[in-house]
Amino acid sequence: MGDLFSAESLAALFTAEALAAFLTLAALEIVLGIDNLMFVQIVASRCKPELQDKARKWGLSLALLTRLALLFSISWVAGLVTPIANLWGYELSWRDIILGGGGLFLLVKATMEIHHSVEGGDEAGGSRKHLTFTSAIIQIAMLDIVFSLDSVITAVGMANHLAIMVAAVVVAMIVMLLAAAPVGRFVHNHPTVKMLCLSFLLLIGMALVAEGLHFHIPKGYIYFAIAFSAGVEALNLMARRKTLKQRPGPERIV
Repeated sequence: MGDLFSAESLAALFTAEALAAFLTLAALEIVLGIDNLMFVQIVASRCKPELQDKARKWGLSLALLTRLALLFSISWVAGLVTPIANLWGYELSWRDIILGGGGLFLLVKATMEIHHSVEGGDEAGGSRKHLTFTSAIIQIAMLDIVFSLDSVITAVGMANHLAIMVAAVVVAMIVMLLAAAPVGRFVHNHPTVKMLCLSFLLLIGMALVAEGLHFHIPKGYIYFAIAFSAGVEALNLMARRKTLKQRPGPERIV
């Protein structure tokens, strides 16, 4: 890959081919970061209101540090795909184990959050139980490893220069940091959007488990399902806003 600060790597950033690779990879990293952002929002929303923004920023900052650490350890990441065990006819590598374990964690976490949202399982005596800041950061850090591994492997497959990969990842994470607060407020103000995000996490968790068992699901299918569902929900929100505007009285949608 070459050294990040070598003359060749720096010169590669100023060619048309490098610019195209950078823009493509940055856009892809933003798309791949959507699942990470959704998880961060869900976990942060369980903290006390005054800690939610801090949890979002720390969670996404950890994601950036994890991605950069993995990028600078590309040879180690490449070794993660080497089979280390054979289970029921499946050759398992560390990558398979990490993806499968992360997928199971997502399935459990999303299911528990749906239960809390619908059944009110997190309430006792009329007061909501909040996650501690430390607990939220630990959960976010665990999933950051899974999402970062997938993101870095994609970056390595698309770009030949470490400098381009690092620049694309940094830009993508800056965009996510800027979007975190407004997205968090939007999800908080619209419970149906939060439920939709939890459904997406279930979908992504199942895809990660399948990937760990060598059942590859093209990500285009997953992102199409997410985009289609988000589009339907957007139409529902617009229709509800129009209905509330036409209804007499002080009730208004935020």
